[in-house]
Amino acid sequence: MAAAPPAPPPKIELPSASAAYLNNPPPAYPALSRRLGEQGRVVLRVRIEPDGTASAAEIRTSSGYERLDKAALEAVLRWRYVPGKRDGVPEAMWFLVPIQFVLE
Repeated sequence: MAAAPPAPPPKIELPSASAAYLNNPPPAYPALSRRLGEQGRVVLRVRIEPDGTASAAEIRTSSGYERLDKAALEAVLRWRYVPGKRDGVPEAMWFLVPIQFVLE
C-alpha cells in the first residue's frame, strides 16, 4: 500500500500595513527632535491580531533617539493592518514595520 503524498505546506500570507484604505497616519515627529535635527530609522516588531489590530510592539532596531523610537512605537500600536493568514484564515502574527524619520 503506497503512502499518501505529503500535504502541501500551509500557504502563509504575511500581515501588511501598506494598504491605502487603512489610512494609517505617519508618526508625529517630536518637536524637540525636529529642532535638534534628529533623524533615523526605527524597525518595530509588531504583533498583528486576526482583526487587524496591533496587540504588542517592541523596538527591534533603534533610530538612536529615544523620542523617535517612542513616537514610532505609539503610532504602530494605533494603526490598522491587513492580518496575516494561514491557508486563507486570519491568524495572529509578528511583523516587522520600518519607520523612517527624515527632516524635509
